[in-house]
Amino acid sequence: MLAALAAMLLCAPVAARTATAATATFTNPLLPSGPDPWVAQRDGWYYYTHTLGDRIALWKTRDIARLAEASPVTVWRAPKNGPNSASVWAPELHYLRGKWYLYYSASDRRHDDDAHRHSFVLENAADDPTRGTWVDKGMLKTAHPGIDGTVFELHGRLYFVYSAYIGDHSDLIIAPMANPWMLSPRQVDIAHPTHQWEMQGGRRILEGPEFLQGPSGKVFLTYSASACWSDDYALGLLSASADADLADPASWTKSAQPVFAQSAANGVYAPGHNGFFKSPDGKQDWIIYHANAGPNWKCDKRRSPRIQRFDWRGDGSPDFGVPVKTGVPQAAPSR
Repeated sequence: MLAALAAMLLCAPVAARTATAATATFTNPLLPSGPDPWVAQRDGWYYYTHTLGDRIALWKTRDIARLAEASPVTVWRAPKNGPNSASVWAPELHYLRGKWYLYYSASDRRHDDDAHRHSFVLENAADDPTRGTWVDKGMLKTAHPGIDGTVFELHGRLYFVYSAYIGDHSDLIIAPMANPWMLSPRQVDIAHPTHQWEMQGGRRILEGPEFLQGPSGKVFLTYSASACWSDDYALGLLSASADADLADPASWTKSAQPVFAQSAANGVYAPGHNGFFKSPDGKQDWIIYHANAGPNWKCDKRRSPRIQRFDWRGDGSPDFGVPVKTGVPQAAPSR
């Protein structure tokens, strides 16, 4: 009897861990606040960041679904004066050519307006981006003022895409890069607002471009359309073939309808400014985005970071589905 009881006790923790792993869940949002969320992955770690306005912080975790348990580390603060002294928005962390880079948007506190918003980059040679020294590599020389710069590498070439202020609207501009902090002179406008769903909230806006490559090699750029203070803020999609010249506007096809939009039935409004990541085992694709939990919440700190799994259609395009309901358990990323 004692031997049997001992065996049961020894087996119980293993069984409990197995059950926990099999039924691991989480609920959105991951944090109560977090506009413009971003996730980078390397060596089994997730590094998360979002807009804080006057600084950049990184959260480091093995389990993105348990982000709230990680402690943020401030890695950079805006200077008191200068072209990057105010409105520090949309930071993105990328590991490129053996070093970490942080791209962010900012403006001069003396002229905190659209005409003075630009993209900047920081560099860190440490293995862990929450450690080491961040070196200011300066302002990227974009052809127009703008925000929400992102970087991706394809076929050994680096590309920079950002949302440029052109007249009364915002377009997406792509530029090949000479290195992670220098753009080539070839900067091309690949998309501008053409659909009514890209013009809600009183502004014609395409912003927050993000790169995604499909399982067949097809290239996609998601973007956030309309003003962020509109409940109709939503994701659009540009697509190009795997071997296309990405700096040729003719290579890109724009979706006729939003590919990810508000769901009043699920209580999720103005979803946008997203990123992508893989589950720890590399088998699942996930999207991270911010959204509001109520209508007419506008574009403030109540925007919270959320994640959900997405799949691929037969034609190789992503199927993001609809935003899942706040507080409803989801299966955690597979391990």
